Amino acid sequence: MNSKSVDGGLAVVTGASSGIGYELARCCAQKGFDLFIAADEPGIEDAAVQLRAIGVQVEALQVDLSTIQGVDQLCAALGNRKVDALLANAGRGLGHGFLDQDFKQVRHVIDTNITGTVYLIQKVGRDMRTRGEGKILITGSIAGFIPGSFQAVYNGSKAFLDSFSFALRNELKDTGVTVSVLMPGPTDTEFFARADMLDTQVGQDDKKSDPADVAQVGFNAMMAGEGDVVAGWKNKLQVALANVTPAPILASQHRKMAEPGSASS
Repeated sequence: MNSKSVDGGLAVVTGASSGIGYELARCCAQKGFDLFIAADEPGIEDAAVQLRAIGVQVEALQVDLSTIQGVDQLCAALGNRKVDALLANAGRGLGHGFLDQDFKQVRHVIDTNITGTVYLIQKVGRDMRTRGEGKILITGSIAGFIPGSFQAVYNGSKAFLDSFSFALRNELKDTGVTVSVLMPGPTDTEFFARADMLDTQVGQDDKKSDPADVAQVGFNAMMAGEGDVVAGWKNKLQVALANVTPAPILASQHRKMAEPGSASS
């Protein structure tokens, strides 16, 4: 093991096959963390090859983290290794009106974004609390501040994560374990294609954030032990406005961005 690895410790990054998750893993590697990366896609192996080139040890696991069994499989693969940083980034989106969605897909969003995420955090967080040290970064979203018309379940799941992160941070404030939440806005990843939102205004917006920039902001916040960070000044403004804007108005504004066919209207 090289000197980088000894200095950094071990970071676990979920949803690390592409997008913000991959960039978070890259930030960790560049700071000398060895990596355990996981995703539900074969691309996690390609990501591991690229990350090993940075000079750290990387273990990859293709696993469905929307299930209790999948999280247990990840924890079993970790064994008794000490996790210094957990970057809980795995997530799924889903566009279109709620009543038109396949409930299996609805359930998958909830189980990935909420159930699997909080279960993994509890499993790893308990060991961190026992040791009296560790860093947790949760990928929330500014979507959690906005009622998400035509993205209702996704935004609701992010509202849960944003709230959960603040509560958990307070519970762990005297333990040596820090909890940070990264709240990006629309980011240039595969998210919108996977969520079937390419025909929406937000899906076709060419001014999305760079995932590398977003990840760096989140990584820096985690390392500094900051509670929350919104990536990008426009997103910070949007959050500030969301805090003083009535929910029905926010829902109407979101509809304009996320309603199917809005890109051509």
